[in-house]
Amino acid sequence: MGFNDVLKLSFLMSLLSSSNLRGSFPNSSKFEDKNAKVGVFPPTCSRIECPKYDVMFASANGFEVRRYNSSVWMSTSPIDDISLVEATTNGFLQLFNYIQGKNEYNQQIEMTAPVLTQVKPSDGPFCASSFIVSFYVPKINQENPPPAKGLQLQRWGKTYVAVKQFGGFVADLEIGMEAAALYASLQGTEWGDKVDSAESYIVAQYNSPFEFADRVNEIWLMLHFKDSDM
Repeated sequence: MGFNDVLKLSFLMSLLSSSNLRGSFPNSSKFEDKNAKVGVFPPTCSRIECPKYDVMFASANGFEVRRYNSSVWMSTSPIDDISLVEATTNGFLQLFNYIQGKNEYNQQIEMTAPVLTQVKPSDGPFCASSFIVSFYVPKINQENPPPAKGLQLQRWGKTYVAVKQFGGFVADLEIGMEAAALYASLQGTEWGDKVDSAESYIVAQYNSPFEFADRVNEIWLMLHFKDSDM
């Protein structure tokens, strides 16, 4: 197995194990920094391709506003589940098969980061939410990404997002609080009325399961924004 295959498998194991790893290490809390500061560069992005962006604004309240000039994503159909962790696992299994060559071109694709999970929360704690899981398509494949049954291509134009970073392993019980904290941080600022929807958010995951220190995850809120608004 080559190095890139190991990276792909690591991401898969991360998503399969993230809900259980916390309990697997009695002292795992010492590896986690739940208060990771904004602007931390994910170590994963020094090894594999990540989408480029410009930081438009960095706040002392722990968020930043980014501009992604263009990016291409391969996404699952909506997945109904009560668990973000389980839905992300389900979605990434589809995307893992896709990058391993189960597509119309039988083409293998390099692993990238982050893996995104778009969340549309349910109306109650025991109702299923809707999740869409997305893989960033490498630049070399963006002109003509291989189609695949059950997956949809998304081409983002210039996109603005408010971002909050946090450490540790993503957990169902905490992710809603992280999203609410970002939304609260935006209120009373010039960005508060530019949030695309307070009812949905995106979770970005960067790390393999073998990285216990310096883990970087992110909450994204999409913004209605133009350069002329600066």
